Amino acid sequence: MIYDVFNGDADGIIALLQLHLSTPCESVKITGVKRDIELLEQVSAAAGDKVRVFDISMEKNKPALERLLAAGAEVFYVDHHKAGEIPANSTLDAHINLDADTCTSLILSDLLDRRFHLWAITAAYGDNLIARADREAEQLGLSEGQKQVLKELGTYINYNGYGSCIDDLHYPPLELFEILLAYSSPFDVIAAPGSVFHKLKSAYESDIALAAQAEVIHEDGASKVVMLDDQAWARRVSGVYGNLLANQSPELAHAIVTNNNSGTYTVSVRAPLTNKQGAVDVCGQFATGGGRAGAAGINELPLESLSKFIQVFSSFYNS
Repeated sequence: MIYDVFNGDADGIIALLQLHLSTPCESVKITGVKRDIELLEQVSAAAGDKVRVFDISMEKNKPALERLLAAGAEVFYVDHHKAGEIPANSTLDAHINLDADTCTSLILSDLLDRRFHLWAITAAYGDNLIARADREAEQLGLSEGQKQVLKELGTYINYNGYGSCIDDLHYPPLELFEILLAYSSPFDVIAAPGSVFHKLKSAYESDIALAAQAEVIHEDGASKVVMLDDQAWARRVSGVYGNLLANQSPELAHAIVTNNNSGTYTVSVRAPLTNKQGAVDVCGQFATGGGRAGAAGINELPLESLSKFIQVFSSFYNS
């Protein structure tokens, strides 16, 4: 049995997409909304089974990973989030790169000899690695127009992954993966009339227009905190709006705060693009925080802890 476990954002979906385009096979696929990252808990694998994991933090999945390894499963793990100590086990094939300028899809693309590198570039754009994606695109001789539409597609796929539950999303991540698997090139889905590219583009533009009216609850010379409404559109746009603000003001750290239907806040943090460090250090100080240096989040921040978060966030980037 093969299990494919992947984040429901652009990077996770496109990493698995590349692998299935390269080597099609039947597998049990496990995913969820972007912030549903403890996905290995859902896997029951034994000796002889293969588990392939993409774009979810090893640190957040360590107990389940150790359980699977102890059961004799072979695990192929590709990621760029904080990993903690990587287990020493002959059945674990780990490819972890914590560089702030890479993503899971780029790591996997290199392992696949860049056979579907256009898709990896799309994922990098979706993960807001704009400069890196531009460099990769330029190496392939892509035009400015081609780079722009790949950036849009990556952004829309990433946008689709945000929400407190599947019902918040336009497409369940597994469904979106299966739709995209029909296209060997991202340019094909962009060119197809009525494709998910066009449907997500329209939805994204509508949600971003609403986000532009959001309340700024804190701002100083180094950081900015925005509060979005308690609505499905706000939960959908929370991550990509942070990326948009980061690109508009690359010297600032940004935090997007949303209600998440569980009596707590979800927080999405983007480090300054001029210094992509510290996001996971800030978020990691809170119980459900995690991520990477350039982008991180807190899944469930108690309402009474918002002022503490703002103080920690502001102090870190003003130090």
